[in-house]
Amino acid sequence: MAYDVIIVGAGISGLLSALALSKNGKKCLIIEKNEYVGGLARSYDVEGYKVDVGPHTITALKDGPLVTLMNNYFDIVPQFIPHGNYRVRSHNGISNFPWALKEWMLFDILPRKDRLFLVQAISRGIALTLSDANSLNISVHDFMSDLPVSSRTLKFINSVCYFLSGRNAKETPVWRILRGSGYVEEAHHGFREHFSRFIKLARHKGSHNQGYPRGGVESIVKSAEYSLPETLVDIKLGETVSNIHVEDGHVTGVGTSENNWDASSVVYSGYTKDLPKLTSDLPSSYLENLKRIKQTKALAIWLGLSSKFHEFDYRGSEIWFEEGKPCWAMPTTSFDPALAPKDKKLVGFAFIVENDLKKEHRRALDTIYATLPNIERHVEMEHTQVAVPEKAAATIDCYFPSVKSPINGLYLVGTDTNNNSMGITRASYSVLDCLRFMKKDRIL
Repeated sequence: MAYDVIIVGAGISGLLSALALSKNGKKCLIIEKNEYVGGLARSYDVEGYKVDVGPHTITALKDGPLVTLMNNYFDIVPQFIPHGNYRVRSHNGISNFPWALKEWMLFDILPRKDRLFLVQAISRGIALTLSDANSLNISVHDFMSDLPVSSRTLKFINSVCYFLSGRNAKETPVWRILRGSGYVEEAHHGFREHFSRFIKLARHKGSHNQGYPRGGVESIVKSAEYSLPETLVDIKLGETVSNIHVEDGHVTGVGTSENNWDASSVVYSGYTKDLPKLTSDLPSSYLENLKRIKQTKALAIWLGLSSKFHEFDYRGSEIWFEEGKPCWAMPTTSFDPALAPKDKKLVGFAFIVENDLKKEHRRALDTIYATLPNIERHVEMEHTQVAVPEKAAATIDCYFPSVKSPINGLYLVGTDTNNNSMGITRASYSVLDCLRFMKKDRIL
């Protein structure tokens, strides 16, 4: 059977690409090495609890890229529960994460003078975006080096860096913090838009534009899969693409251990750094750049808790920075109680893996039990996951390749081809980029 486009990989990037292309009349084949679709945007049952592959929150739900794709192509749109506040947990209790100027000044988890220095640093970063944005491609550590803040504040900053980039303050660029926290949007141009950045510092509303999908993150995948036109999309599961065929600089199809499939366009949604394993037709300079892609491994620990455990009785999530390893904690049953047995709670704890996995796992558990000393006697289920949450980490010397590859007809989608936002939102940005390039190339 002839196909217009072959999509390599049925993760969320591949599914969204196939959905948009098929709704534009293209005959598509999706080839997935696993026996399931969704990739990391997947949920599954563990002892009566439904866990996601790592905690998720979906950003930019007002007018972001996922919303654009859902509005244009989904037959059924999943329901999103507003995220609520991000919180910071310390020995002194829990405080809402500060976004606006006044909130920073009242953020008494940190010393008063340090709060002034942090506001100064944010303002200086915003000012630099108006004159020399390239100067923000330095590490947060170096950017803060002339500010005499306490070790406690440095630890807090480091935890925020891990949360937004997956790397520590020495590797996280300043632009990632400003963009990831919503102070700066890449698309801003002109005096009025630049001025609005300072207005945002004064009036930032934080996570009001974020949410969690009812039914778990798989609900997004199920909605996308349901919306695929049956007559225009075929899916092959359990089949691994071993070669991308190229002739005279133009893609002609793909090969697997079982079949060869012809198409004049291929959308590759796997790890871009693995692309050289599939074709020898990439320029040497491009190959060198692909080596600059860096990844981060994450550890997620899911705990099913008894009804008598009274922490996390809110919608939102927490950042921890005091005990042990930096942590992001998210109680998914606060958004959807159906993710756990009746009256039980489900909380996901996310950590970055930097060393030996066994040691990191032990240290992560120690962090949980030291931060919440009463939690251990309420644990009824424990489940551990290890994954690469995004295919490229935003670091000071990172490389994000264009969606349009050097090979004609070969396009790349996924979280290593766009550095805006995180997770499913970032993947959605890449799909919209792909559609724009394909329209420019007159494929659509």
